Amino acid sequence: MKRREFISLIGGAAAPSLLWPLMARAQQPGRTYRLGFFLPVARDAPATIAFFDELRVQGFVEGQNLAIIPGGFQAGNNQIDDLVPALIKAAPDAIIAGGDVIPRALQNATRTIPIVVITEDMVAAGFAASLARPGGNITGISLMSTDLDGKRQDILIEAVPSARRIAALADSNVATLRHLQVLEEAARAHGKELLVVRAARAEELVPAMNDASTRGAGALNVLSSPMLFLNRRSIIERAAELRLPAVYQWPETAEEGGLLGYGPRIVDVFRQRARMVAKILNGAKPADLPVEQPTTFELVINLNTAKAIGHEVPAGLVLRADKVIE
Repeated sequence: MKRREFISLIGGAAAPSLLWPLMARAQQPGRTYRLGFFLPVARDAPATIAFFDELRVQGFVEGQNLAIIPGGFQAGNNQIDDLVPALIKAAPDAIIAGGDVIPRALQNATRTIPIVVITEDMVAAGFAASLARPGGNITGISLMSTDLDGKRQDILIEAVPSARRIAALADSNVATLRHLQVLEEAARAHGKELLVVRAARAEELVPAMNDASTRGAGALNVLSSPMLFLNRRSIIERAAELRLPAVYQWPETAEEGGLLGYGPRIVDVFRQRARMVAKILNGAKPADLPVEQPTTFELVINLNTAKAIGHEVPAGLVLRADKVIE
């Protein structure tokens, strides 16, 4: 069955929509707009394809009036020293990036080129003065990760009621002490103990998960993080080997074999970002373009995975899911 949750778009979505006809007229005939990228995803990933498809809908077509600076896909933090200067030197009309580390490096390198990011918390990271008025050269989408990680923890507790200990797999590069404390307090309120295990690099993920299992964790909350998302296949496989029920940041991850996924669809978020990029190409200033947040959230449950690890998901939770894979 389908069920969607809607929340109001933060930052006055109505005002930008009224300005759109004026902004659309700002596109200059005969001009080729140039975009730079510093993203960990592949050029042919579904989310990237959706991004360019939405740009096409907005009137920007690669090979016609849109050019892409090469070399910015499947790029990681270890390429900052080379790719950031190259992007700044190329002086594109906008740069598309994600996470916290890479946008911060770009922000330190330029205060003039517009940067459109998807990150966990735009204001907390210091990229925007406020959601309504970012005030600098960075705007984009704030994923509400603190709230959603807590919501996913609640779902996990409901999905695995017998688990006395649950683990949170945190990316050491982005997880803040306060965020983890909030999760610990929420778990305690449910009568559960939260074990926090950390990984800063891909090779640390399996040892961290093994540690959680050894310490008696009965379920795993994979927290919001670009690094954890990029290495989701390894996490899914190890969780299955450990027979550890796990919840993930994106609904698509449950479709790929994870047990539970809750949040906005990454394809929808990339489309949302494309619409913001189109506004900038049409003349909007990042300082004045409100930070947006996801508006639609889905719960996906993979009962095939549940069967494979020998876990029965409570019927009430299954009935509330937006999509059930079986």
